[in-house]
Amino acid sequence: MIKKLSSGKVREIYEIDGDKLLLVVSDRISAFDYILPSPIPNKGKILNQISKFWFDFVKDIVPNHIISTDSKDFPKEFQTPEFEGRSMLVKKLKMLPVECIVRGYITGSGWKSYQENGTICGITLPEGLQESEKLPEAIFTPSTKAEIGEHDENISFEKVVEMLGLELATKLRDKTLEVYKKCSEYATTKGVIIADTKFEFGLDENGNLVLADEVLTPDSSRFWPASDYQVGRSQKSFDKQYLRDWMKSTGYNPESGASIPEEVIQTTVNKYTESFELITGKKFEG
Repeated sequence: MIKKLSSGKVREIYEIDGDKLLLVVSDRISAFDYILPSPIPNKGKILNQISKFWFDFVKDIVPNHIISTDSKDFPKEFQTPEFEGRSMLVKKLKMLPVECIVRGYITGSGWKSYQENGTICGITLPEGLQESEKLPEAIFTPSTKAEIGEHDENISFEKVVEMLGLELATKLRDKTLEVYKKCSEYATTKGVIIADTKFEFGLDENGNLVLADEVLTPDSSRFWPASDYQVGRSQKSFDKQYLRDWMKSTGYNPESGASIPEEVIQTTVNKYTESFELITGKKFEG
């Protein structure tokens, strides 16, 4: 019997059988660890399809959890328009309790931390870096996975070693950096800078490391237009940073339940759509 396992910030997870799940990406959007009351039309389809693009792109580096994205392969109850384009049939994995964050540029909370003490997540960086500058090399800055409404907690690589053992922790870090390097170099050729992102991994039945969840979407990453990039200031973005900035500038309280203005929703839709089309080279058909 199919049962819903969870309803997260964005995804619904259904258990199909003992070794398969169906991930359905909704149009919900979260910011500052809150689910906002206004959905972003087609966002789920964009996230799902851009993830599939990247999963295929890096399968030479690390295997992924996808079995099929074709609704014909789903159980009958999921072969309906509401699931079309926004769902993945995937292998069930033993998910690792670490958010694998990689930063290639100094921005956001990393920039704030660097200004205070010259470090990001305990990693000492060269003096004299400016806001949004490319780091000499990308850094691995993992965090815990928080429950909805709670904040992720940055942890050191040493803490990951404590949690998972040296061999697995090292593999997790190395694969995170390798995937980011390949994808960020590719994205640059398409006019997109990937400033930072996060990955999730799990283990399959044989203990192999498998890339899962989502990959390099506007929800899990900071995408900047290369054409407007300039060191020394904050950047325009293709991701939900625009929405975060709007919330900050207007004092919007995510706990208020107040609707988000239509023009803010539409601008967010446009940014998500543009990022998909630039990266994949395809027109988003909805």
